[in-house]
Amino acid sequence: MTSYKPTVIQSYPKLGEKITQDTLYWKNYKAPVQIKEFGAVTNVDFSPIAPYNYAVTASTRIHIYGRYSQEPIKTFSRFKDTAYCGTYRDDGKLLVAGSEDGIVRLFDVGGRAALRQYSGHTKAVQVTAFTSDKYRLMSGSDDYSVRLWDIPSSTELHSFEEHTDYIRCGCTSNLNADLFVTGSYDHTVKVFDARMAQSVITMEHGQPVESVLLFPSGGLLVSAGGRYVKVWDMLKGGQLLVSLRNHHKTVTCLCLSSSGQRLLSGSLDRHVKIYSTSTYRVVHSLDYAAAILSLALAPEDEAIVVGMTNSVLNIRHRKHKEKKLEFTSKKKGPSYKYFIKGKDYMPKKDDLLISKPVKWHLKKYDELLKSFQVSLALDAVLEPKIRVKTPEITIGVMQELNRRGTLQNALAGRDEKQLSILLSFLIRHVVDPRFTPVLINVAEIIIGIYGSVIGESSVIDKQFLRLQDLIEKEIDYQEELLEVLGMMDTLFATMTTKKEVVVPGSQNCALIAGPEQEEPMAVA
Repeated sequence: MTSYKPTVIQSYPKLGEKITQDTLYWKNYKAPVQIKEFGAVTNVDFSPIAPYNYAVTASTRIHIYGRYSQEPIKTFSRFKDTAYCGTYRDDGKLLVAGSEDGIVRLFDVGGRAALRQYSGHTKAVQVTAFTSDKYRLMSGSDDYSVRLWDIPSSTELHSFEEHTDYIRCGCTSNLNADLFVTGSYDHTVKVFDARMAQSVITMEHGQPVESVLLFPSGGLLVSAGGRYVKVWDMLKGGQLLVSLRNHHKTVTCLCLSSSGQRLLSGSLDRHVKIYSTSTYRVVHSLDYAAAILSLALAPEDEAIVVGMTNSVLNIRHRKHKEKKLEFTSKKKGPSYKYFIKGKDYMPKKDDLLISKPVKWHLKKYDELLKSFQVSLALDAVLEPKIRVKTPEITIGVMQELNRRGTLQNALAGRDEKQLSILLSFLIRHVVDPRFTPVLINVAEIIIGIYGSVIGESSVIDKQFLRLQDLIEKEIDYQEELLEVLGMMDTLFATMTTKKEVVVPGSQNCALIAGPEQEEPMAVA
């Protein structure tokens, strides 16, 4: 008697996202580390120098975390009220932050007490940044004013009061120490020059502006507000280049990758969208558990840090290839049988190779099919783990039962619960074009067997009605598609094409415009 051959499970193409280089790159992160903060995480900023610590602003504190630390290595808590926008200077030695009481505080990263305090704003300061010359800092407040401060003397150098609503975001230029940008809830983005008495460029975003980002080259500016992310050309006076609408809630933060080729945006819809800066199309998306308020990337994209409204800080570290350990211990030599024919023996043409028989480990449904227990075999592939995650296995066993002619026997004799599971599987997959040919046959057999019990159970009756409605809708779709195909065939058939006809006995030609002309017209 020949050995049993396992059931052949047909492989179907997987329906899912397209795997690209970006997918592989942005999925190459470890499982996230989550740290509970004292309040909503409103800002995350990485130090520009090694070891690349990062400052996290939440509630009335600013925590400094190390690269892999899960506990803060330093805390600045000298705030009477909520702290905002803890930002590093380019040399990583100083940290500036605003607060709800309107005071801008400057800290030495190596100390604890504030080095300087800058008083002048009358309301909360939610925007702070250092200029590229390292000797001045910019602050924006809810009192609608933008101020420029001298760090050593703690004096106010300039004050601009052009905005007409809260100023909630801003950034400075890396190339020009006199240029800085602010975004406001008055729907405008303004570019200021410290050498001028007023703003030099004004851009209408159209929504309350939550975040602005200036490219390192200074040629492009990105603004985020409402559901929109907009890119502006600074070299053409703030001309709008592209408007992106890929989030379905307010966009709150922006970030650039280390190479500058990818733009990241975080939103209250719990998603981080990653755009290509050459095409401005979404190349990948990251999902989080709560609304996102802040976002930062470590140098070389070593880590993604996200702050959320539920006071959780989410850190994902990049995976690194682990080096295989090299064992220096002496390997055990081959057995005596290996040397019977010599170490360098090469097999010859007439040699007979005797190998051990391969033992097949059958699946549970194959063992039941082997013993002709067809009903139990069908039950085995209708378990939740199989029918939900790998329905192709269930379909494969149904095909095998149909080939054997025992499908009707396997479907018969089922109670209400088992019949309900079968109908649920049909309802879920009957319109899937991969499974339709098999499941239509199964549905016909079930209706033939259990048609007489319709009306005895309300659950089964509802499932039969759902199956009927589903198939009727699918038939309607198919009829509509056939009608569309018929109309397209008619259109293609009536399309006219010009044909060239040569008149016999002459070198003259006639052009026939189409079948609507009754007689060809000769052209002399």
